[in-house]
Amino acid sequence: MGKDKREFPCVIRRLTRVIFAPMKNYLIKTPWLLKRMFPSYTWNIATSEKIVYLTFDDGPHPVATPFVLDELKKVSGKATFFCIGKNVVQEAAIYRRVLDEGHSVGNHTHNHLNGWKTNNKTYLADVANAGKHIDSILFRPPYGRVRSFQASNLASALKKPLIRVVMWDVLSADFDQELTAEDCLKNVVLNIKPGSIVVMHDSEKAFPRLREFLPLLLAYLQKNGYAMARIENS
Repeated sequence: MGKDKREFPCVIRRLTRVIFAPMKNYLIKTPWLLKRMFPSYTWNIATSEKIVYLTFDDGPHPVATPFVLDELKKVSGKATFFCIGKNVVQEAAIYRRVLDEGHSVGNHTHNHLNGWKTNNKTYLADVANAGKHIDSILFRPPYGRVRSFQASNLASALKKPLIRVVMWDVLSADFDQELTAEDCLKNVVLNIKPGSIVVMHDSEKAFPRLREFLPLLLAYLQKNGYAMARIENS
């Protein structure tokens, strides 16, 4: 019993180093407990095949999104783009290109709202506004923060029979300006497994790191036999 007590804190520290970015307040690898707490959300996709689901948040962006599309095309990869409604309006041609090239899209609200900091009526109205421009049953809350009431009323707000809330299994943390592209690459390659949903960002803030590590990540996935698939919008 004494030995177990001594070892337990060591196990926690090791898990913390794997799950949490050092000195950060976000998770790199989503822990199983969080997935168990919110089983109605999609955190990963069960599969026995070597498939990963790359996702990109916050676009379309006039530079970052075309870059991502060009890189995916080189490896015949597909992805899912969780788009901000106001950006879809501003970059309609790029949004159309995302669809034309066979990728999936999802709703990421119209103004990138934090559900925890926004009243329910305002939040759901913003989601509905984005839905005027993004036809999808896929939804990802900005920052991963959504209240239970908001999540349970998404279908009603979007006038759809069901909405699939898509979270993630692995976070690249490319939005973190203190990280290097190599850090972001390691965050992904050290934590992915078949069925992982990976978050990246086709945004102004993330692009300095994304443009360096994305080609390396795609090459790694291809070399190691991973297919890159979209999350189906159905």
